[in-house]
Amino acid sequence: MAILNVNPTRMNLLNLKKKVKTAIRGHKLLKDKQDGLMQKFMEVIKEAKAVRTEVEKEIGGAFKNFLSASSLMHPEMLENALMFPKAKVDLEVTTKNVMSVHIPQFKLNKEGEVVTYGFAETSGELDLALVSFSNVFELLIKLAEIEKSAENIADELEKTRRRVNALEHVLIPNLNDTVKFIYMKLSEAERSAITGTMRIKNMLEEQGK
Repeated sequence: MAILNVNPTRMNLLNLKKKVKTAIRGHKLLKDKQDGLMQKFMEVIKEAKAVRTEVEKEIGGAFKNFLSASSLMHPEMLENALMFPKAKVDLEVTTKNVMSVHIPQFKLNKEGEVVTYGFAETSGELDLALVSFSNVFELLIKLAEIEKSAENIADELEKTRRRVNALEHVLIPNLNDTVKFIYMKLSEAERSAITGTMRIKNMLEEQGK
């Protein structure tokens, strides 16, 4: 460890002891934050895994229904059915602060119907496919929100970990070593002063004889 470049005075000793207390308190707060972030990160990762599994399931079902509809309908009929969509979506993005982390919140506002064609020349599989794709889109927005939250939490977790390590392995040991160094220097100065005083006293006593 390193000794800080300070003069070994009692004033500096008092200031350094205060800094040690502050650093220890800060280390504890950051360690608690690190533990909280890790717990939150694991929760978000678990949620992301569940939603991703649901997305994959829904996408599989949607493509299966769409392929069935494609095989049952004439290509021109399928194209005409999908030519004039009326459904509209608007994405509203906000954030909330969780342990100094900006967590995104996505709100999907939907208007109109995904099924806007007549049913005479279309198949039921096409209806199911379009509804499934609409549901998948909502799930994908939710998954994006969760994964962005996980990314932001991971970034803050890494920053907090670096700060904890800097306090634990660098700053606090350096402060403690500097405090010990000043104690040693002050003790040496005190012993020298006592020795000098005793020497002067002995000289005076010798002169008084």
